[in-house]
Amino acid sequence: QVQLVESGGGLVQAGGSLRLSCAASGDSFGVYTMGWFRQAPGMNRQFVAGIPRSGVTAYIDDSVKGRVTVSRDIGKNTIYLQMNSLKPEDTAVYYCAAAAVSDVGQLLRGEIEYWGQGTQVTVSS
Repeated sequence: QVQLVESGGGLVQAGGSLRLSCAASGDSFGVYTMGWFRQAPGMNRQFVAGIPRSGVTAYIDDSVKGRVTVSRDIGKNTIYLQMNSLKPEDTAVYYCAAAAVSDVGQLLRGEIEYWGQGTQVTVSS
């Protein structure tokens, strides 16, 4: 069992930055591939970024590429989503996800075992 707790969301003006954190507790953090998803009102949940359990070759969705980086700190059992040059269309609830799989593609295919509760990001124009 893994518990995921996101933090770092908030209200920011367009062009600003936020860093989201997802702290994991419970099972061994190192076996999990982790990802970030977001869901805007009335929209489906969308993949944003992911990092495999190896920590190598993070995957960033094209919609945010160039503005977002994802990283993980094994010692802190935490992953981060650094978002820069934020746009109003980035407004959504951001969710952390985890699965005991080897690559991010498996998260994209829905093989997710755990979700966090989400953190709201609101970007004003």
